[in-house]
Amino acid sequence: MAYAKFKVSEDTVNKTYEALKLAKQTGNVKKGANEVTKSVERGLATFVVIAEDVQPEEVVMHLPTLCEQKNIPYTFVPTKEALGKAIGMTVPCTAVAVERKGKAEQAIKEIVAAVTGVSQSNEKNEGKANANAANDESKEGNKNGA
Repeated sequence: MAYAKFKVSEDTVNKTYEALKLAKQTGNVKKGANEVTKSVERGLATFVVIAEDVQPEEVVMHLPTLCEQKNIPYTFVPTKEALGKAIGMTVPCTAVAVERKGKAEQAIKEIVAAVTGVSQSNEKNEGKANANAANDESKEGNKNGA
């Protein structure tokens, strides 16, 4: 479990399972380490959930770093059995990527805030503001340099 970078409260874990059920019913989810990896790499994932009890760890240990590189929020749940069950599978599931949140959007925002301590809407707006400022500066530089 060396890849689990932080501990998640039981309350947040339960809320995560509920949000995944809702996202599965009203949005779009990808399941399994390979599908989740592709979803994150393509920038389609909006939220990722990783089971802590995956063996061998190498199957999912790249996901937290990949999510951080792509600025995609992620969290952990204790077991792959419960993760699979949350999205209606009868078999264990190592990881889930939510691509379209559907009616789970508010719940996912609350989970991200609980896990990161940062409101997701503020984080995205700050990121956009920083990107816009950088674009404005480069445009200014192009005007002055031309």
